[in-house]
Amino acid sequence: MKVSIVMPVFNEKETIREILAQVRTVGLASQIIVVDDCSTDGTREVLQDEAARDQTITLVLHDRNRGKGASVRSGIEQVTGDIVIIQDADLEYDPRDYPTLIRPIQEGRVKVVYGSRFLGPRKDMLFWHMLGNMLLTLMTNILYDSTLSDMETCYKAMRADVAKSLNIKSDRWGLILRSRPRCSGAAIASLRCPSRTMGANTMRARKSPGAMVRRVVDAAQVSLRRLITPLVLCLVAFGLR
Repeated sequence: MKVSIVMPVFNEKETIREILAQVRTVGLASQIIVVDDCSTDGTREVLQDEAARDQTITLVLHDRNRGKGASVRSGIEQVTGDIVIIQDADLEYDPRDYPTLIRPIQEGRVKVVYGSRFLGPRKDMLFWHMLGNMLLTLMTNILYDSTLSDMETCYKAMRADVAKSLNIKSDRWGLILRSRPRCSGAAIASLRCPSRTMGANTMRARKSPGAMVRRVVDAAQVSLRRLITPLVLCLVAFGLR
């Protein structure tokens, strides 16, 4: 089965060559789709140079900053492989986990695999990042009756037909929560597997306290919207009693 990597990128000049080299070293990707979300630090020029030297790279350029959700959506539109893996460009996640991620899909046991930073080894993860993720994961498990251990994980591997059916509408971090219910249908199972992570030393602006707050607020808004309908129905049912 051919593997397509979808890599959303924004201002990752310092790490983009290294993460592309790591992906190539693993040797599983038949297609590396890099979506530059209108970087301003020279990342775009680096990517154009990489794409000119590597035919496996499909480069997508946004003319304005649209967010991670929009970047993932643009990347999925270009997928030609049978399996899709989402990979951040900041070196937090280790491509050596690819074989573990895709094995259950290759064996036909599941259609979707979620990685987890809490089931495997992890280094110097910041306490508040861990706590925020645990709260969001708890909220997701309550809403969708699931048993995820790391809802915010970047690593999601899935069959290409599942990826193309997600119909991601969120342009920013809301895609993390919105993609979970769309992968919860009866015909789609999810399997959690440990993922190596380089931890806080590789996190930059998007891992700042302000960025974390914005992500929590975005995900909370999505959760509240999902809660409104059942809450209204409960109130109506209670009023009719």
